[in-house]
Amino acid sequence: MGRLSRRAFTLAAAAMLSGLATGGDAAAAPGRPRAEGEMRGMWLATVANRDWPSRTGLTAAQQRTELLAHLDTAVRRRLNAVMFQVRPTADAMWPSPYEPWSQYLTGVQGRDPGWDPLGTAVTEAHARGLELHAWFNPYRIANHTDPTRLVASHPAREHPDWVVPYGGKLYYNPGLPQVRAFVQDAMLDAVRRYEIDAVHWDDYFYPYPVAGQVFDDDAAYAAYGAGFPDRAAWRRDNIDRLVRETAAGIKRIRPRARFGVSPFGVWRNATTDPLGSATRAGVQTYDDLHADTRKWVREGWIDYICPQLYWNIGLAAADYAKLVPWWAEVAEGSGVQLYVGEALYKAGDPAQPAAWQDPAELSRHLTLAGDYPQVGGHVFFSAKEVGADRIGAMARLVADHYQRSARSMR
Repeated sequence: MGRLSRRAFTLAAAAMLSGLATGGDAAAAPGRPRAEGEMRGMWLATVANRDWPSRTGLTAAQQRTELLAHLDTAVRRRLNAVMFQVRPTADAMWPSPYEPWSQYLTGVQGRDPGWDPLGTAVTEAHARGLELHAWFNPYRIANHTDPTRLVASHPAREHPDWVVPYGGKLYYNPGLPQVRAFVQDAMLDAVRRYEIDAVHWDDYFYPYPVAGQVFDDDAAYAAYGAGFPDRAAWRRDNIDRLVRETAAGIKRIRPRARFGVSPFGVWRNATTDPLGSATRAGVQTYDDLHADTRKWVREGWIDYICPQLYWNIGLAAADYAKLVPWWAEVAEGSGVQLYVGEALYKAGDPAQPAAWQDPAELSRHLTLAGDYPQVGGHVFFSAKEVGADRIGAMARLVADHYQRSARSMR
């Protein structure tokens, strides 16, 4: 997620569309935490100061004022949940014993900002009737490839064997059991400390493909890949393990907290797999990110799924009107709640197709999704646009669909 979304705002979804063994049906797990009412959420991105803080180096008081203003905007737009990015690049928006303070606060990684953003966000969100979902990125270390730019005490510098440079970035290697254990400890520390309502992941698992580059996990595959038919199956198992183990950790520490994932919106194209969607996406999460998101739903490993359906109705390569029913069918009978991720950031962007210049496009999305009872709500990317509302798309959506204040899901 200047204009950096996840996957650099999905690296402009158009680029990702240029190329234009699942589990059994699982009933809801006993004791699965469920939200009451409709999800009306927004992502609050901190990576590269996308939404908050507006820039590095603000005083603690200025940062706090900006954060509370975003929460107030959510209430004004009649939302009821905020997905707050608290671990954007193997760092922390809270006093973590595992990882350094985020550079996006002070401009210097590891420098104490003088307050606790996550703790404040939880308290202030709840005071406003909002859920606070702590948004983590499991494997991304840095948006560059120079380890010496990391603070000296960074775990990635203390364990260089955990790190893989790829596509101009640094990543933890998902194939190493010690990495999987570490990133869980780092994330679950926040679950233990704060009364968060959910742990939230976005679409980054194995990195998005970069032409001409290879993700070098040869040594890990040689050490741990025995028994798998190929490297892709081993990689998917690594991510499956992270999902299952994290889910168990959340339930053990804070049973009422939920676990949700917001993946890229195409699991597989139907031309690749008859179970896939009627799309022609250039990226498929199963094949390219090694994330079997359909399986996680069908097996009931997570509490909610929020696919990023960041395309307009009628787009040939990935039609919103075809993806919503596909995901509804996946979620049907699984016990996993389905929300839809919406590309508010595209509304009024002159680089986007004509459909996104119409303030009514997003409202039509909610009308269409309303025909599918499996869809339990929507989440909007992202907070800056929820407030600024460049062409009035959010105001139109609120007027059409959120005439009444949101009922708290807590």
